[in-house]
Amino acid sequence: MGNTVSCCVSPEESPKLPRQPVDRHEDYQIITDVSDDTGPYLQHISDREVPDELAQESNPSDHARASTIFLCKSQTDSELRDKRKSNHINHVSHTSPGPLSKKYSSCSTIFIDDSTVSQPNLKSTIKCVTLAIYYHIKNRDSDRSLDIFDEKMHPLSREQVPDNYSVMDPEHKLIYRFVRTLFSAAQLTAECAIVTLVYLERLLTYAEIDICPCNWKRIVLGAILLASKVWDDQAVWNVDYCQILKDITVEDMNEMERHFLELLQFNINVPASVYAKYYFDLRSLAEDNNLLFPLEPLSNERAQKLEAISRLCEDKYKDLSRAAMRRSFSADNLVGIRRSNAVLS
Repeated sequence: MGNTVSCCVSPEESPKLPRQPVDRHEDYQIITDVSDDTGPYLQHISDREVPDELAQESNPSDHARASTIFLCKSQTDSELRDKRKSNHINHVSHTSPGPLSKKYSSCSTIFIDDSTVSQPNLKSTIKCVTLAIYYHIKNRDSDRSLDIFDEKMHPLSREQVPDNYSVMDPEHKLIYRFVRTLFSAAQLTAECAIVTLVYLERLLTYAEIDICPCNWKRIVLGAILLASKVWDDQAVWNVDYCQILKDITVEDMNEMERHFLELLQFNINVPASVYAKYYFDLRSLAEDNNLLFPLEPLSNERAQKLEAISRLCEDKYKDLSRAAMRRSFSADNLVGIRRSNAVLS
């Protein structure tokens, strides 16, 4: 600051050379063409990601808020709408009163079924899952399929497949008998049946195929095979299914399992929210089709079991809360941490 002469006002300052005008747009020109020497063009990740709304609509087996496919197909059935209408008329009609077909709880007696989201009833769950498969086949959009699931090309038995096998829709009893045989012989659980339905709808969505009369047995078998290995601690080996179905080979089972995983893009994760959604949608499907879960009066033993399960879940939640509080905090978050007591009403 003590200098009296600065470079800006000094008479002996260096002469300024004339500058040629330069187009600045040339320096910032964007090259859109990518030559072959620079390697393959990589698309930005934001352009490759699917929007949440589209992902939920197309992949209901991955998102808890998306509606299940089987429930949507069952609600579009005309026979089901007629059955709902007749049930509503019979419910509100007072012309011929009779015994109630549905049990209702009272102050002295509580009716409850033995099926919960954590421990579903095996027989009722298999009936609901096979009914969902039945509506998938009946209300399918088209007959898109793959050779690996075609029963004509890969038969499950030595019996000759009829010529009209691809146009005759199976009845619900046939599907139920097929699935019940596998679950009884392999001693699978009801939770495995729900996961089977999740994998089945995920396959139909990812592979863009339809479950139809020509492929439903092999698709269901592949879904059960994968669900039993993912869910159950003691999984059933492929050779065990060959002993159940007798005429199928281990090589065929291995090939079908490999294709099933590839079509699922090896996405075998089933979140708890998705599992719960499928469970309650299956219960809604059962109620719409008069497949009600058997109701029994709540006994003291059953009440104690429910209380024990609730206490176990509560203790598990407390352990998770303590583990979350023990996480390390950064130095910025050490100040101002307050813990408020919960107010129970």
